[in-house]
Amino acid sequence: MNLHFIDKKEVFPIVLILILALSRLLPHPPNFTPIITIGIMSSYFFKNIFSSLIILLISMLLSDLFIGFYQNMVFVYLSLLLITCIFFKIIKKANYSSLLIYSFFGSLLFYLISNFGVWLIGNMYEKNINGLVNCYLMAIPFFKNTLISTIIFTYATFFTNNIYLKNYKSSS
Repeated sequence: MNLHFIDKKEVFPIVLILILALSRLLPHPPNFTPIITIGIMSSYFFKNIFSSLIILLISMLLSDLFIGFYQNMVFVYLSLLLITCIFFKIIKKANYSSLLIYSFFGSLLFYLISNFGVWLIGNMYEKNINGLVNCYLMAIPFFKNTLISTIIFTYATFFTNNIYLKNYKSSS
């Protein structure tokens, strides 16, 4: 198998992204998953947007094969693709303080898009502005879990990668 298109420095980040995606299979509170971290960190780890998006899609599809496909999936993927594209433009240098801001805005974007999808294609809410507002209000508890998990997973991924890079450089 010829893997010359993958830079040696990208192998560890790919493994991290896959671990994050597969951790969705573990029992967890509602919306307490690393999926937004996958979007944020894949835009940070990889040199080009194509690699970032492919790694994101493959890792999400892999875990969704086990979880099962769901009605709102297109809006989840759309929000993650948008997060990856936006952050690819702004995340050239990440640090521990910027990760908090990235986690918040990534979570907010995901909340807005995914819950719009719940309102649009679901049948729980009226198809008017009151139904949309009610959908967003009812999703606030889920936003809390999304934000907390994104912060935790983003910092853990960034820290783990930094430890790896220190060890990688010292062994080279």
